[in-house]
Amino acid sequence: MTSVMAAAPSQAGTEIFERILAAASGLVVLHCEDSHALINQFRMIARHTGQAMYLWQPDTGLGSLRDAHVRVPDCQRLGHALRYMQQSMHFGIYFVVGLQLPLSTTDASLLRQLARPPKAHVRRVVLMDAPAALAEHLGALAVQLDAQDSQPRRPRLRDGRWLV
Repeated sequence: MTSVMAAAPSQAGTEIFERILAAASGLVVLHCEDSHALINQFRMIARHTGQAMYLWQPDTGLGSLRDAHVRVPDCQRLGHALRYMQQSMHFGIYFVVGLQLPLSTTDASLLRQLARPPKAHVRRVVLMDAPAALAEHLGALAVQLDAQDSQPRRPRLRDGRWLV
């Protein structure tokens, strides 16, 4: 019974991850109640799938979700991390937590540039629990997602068990 309960949050994280990948913009504003729990779900997805997923926080900078001890050099400051994200030529999902206003003009400009989806590869910058003023300012440049899905969950059969 515990494995069924443990699989449900992971499934929710996977569905949110798929919605992030399907976003039409390179910039996503994700509204969630518990960003730490959601980051842990994304960490499990990164470890299980091997996807390149990163987390930026003001106190730790930019680091890998898959390998918690791996930090990206010179990406402690937001502006440096945003430039790294912009210049990356590889697949990557970048979660930004703890964003504080006001943003510098350079950081705001980099966010607007990151909103344009790259043509050669998938890159998404996900602002988790971004301040409401920033979400309003970005407007149509960013895709707004809510972690609490408004649609009821349909049961799925996995490994001979029904999961909700």
